[in-house]
Amino acid sequence: MDISLSMAAKEAHQGLDGLPMPMPHKAAKKHKKAVLFFEVEIRDAKTREKLCFLDKVEPQATISEIKTLFTKTHPQWYPARQSLRLDPKGKSLKDEDVLQKLPVGTTATLYFRDLGAQISWVTVFLTEYAGPLFIYLLFYFRVPFIYGRKYDFTSSRHTVVHLACMCHSFHYIKRLLETLFVHRFSHGTMPLRNIFKNCTYYWGFAAWMAYYINHPLYTPPTYGVQQVKLALAVFVICQLGNFSIHMALRDLRPAGSKTRKIPYPTKNPFTWLFLLVSCPNYTYEVGSWIGFAILTQCVPVALFSLVGFTQMTIWAKGKHRSYLKEFRDYPPLRMPIIPFLL
Repeated sequence: MDISLSMAAKEAHQGLDGLPMPMPHKAAKKHKKAVLFFEVEIRDAKTREKLCFLDKVEPQATISEIKTLFTKTHPQWYPARQSLRLDPKGKSLKDEDVLQKLPVGTTATLYFRDLGAQISWVTVFLTEYAGPLFIYLLFYFRVPFIYGRKYDFTSSRHTVVHLACMCHSFHYIKRLLETLFVHRFSHGTMPLRNIFKNCTYYWGFAAWMAYYINHPLYTPPTYGVQQVKLALAVFVICQLGNFSIHMALRDLRPAGSKTRKIPYPTKNPFTWLFLLVSCPNYTYEVGSWIGFAILTQCVPVALFSLVGFTQMTIWAKGKHRSYLKEFRDYPPLRMPIIPFLL
């Protein structure tokens, strides 16, 4: 019985030609690749106190994901108000930075700084720009308790005053619409405390300018119609240029992306200023306010233009340095804000 079974098994493994058939191979066992996890220690940047220890963090984890994990143990510090850095006094890491690509070992130490309560950039801009629009109109319509009873709800007799109101209103309505439909922000929020500083600047200057331009004793520009026409042309051209640059910058960055590219001129002639400056939107913005100052011949407008130019120059220089650092092939002819000068 045993012999017959053995012979049957042997015959079963032979082919039709009598040759032995190959025995089936057992499937090779798949070895799982070991995953090397990271340990992340988060300390306070000021006191060096240990705040959190994250175990088994995946190597591909981003700083954004680490912030989310940190929030689970410290809910009062939501991701937007966190600044994580490799050195207590170093620069903040970007949300898209990947843990395994940072100059750290498998046990990484990150330092935390609280950025304070945050507010969205959209909310900030809408608040900043809606204020001047509303405040200026209060002075333009001469609501009570501004210039005296006999001037309540009266209208200026000077055409330039009405033109100034249209230009001022157009500027801030344009800004509000751009905030809602054009701008794409690389950062979603900013510190809440900044909104008070920014609103004081925009609202305060708007009230100061409007008070004098709409004053019953306001006098028109010295050179009359010629000065008004020239100033109006400068204002309109610069407003169109500013809008064109904002559209070009929006098209440069896909929606939901933080991609940075070198901005170049398009077929729109207003964008050709990119050939000479890194931030032509600031150049056009300053030009608009210079035009408005010439139009109204008002000292507060001139001071507002000067302060704005100073601040925008600082921003433009910072962006220019950033472009030079990030892009080796950045056009060498460009200046931050004023062609060939600054």
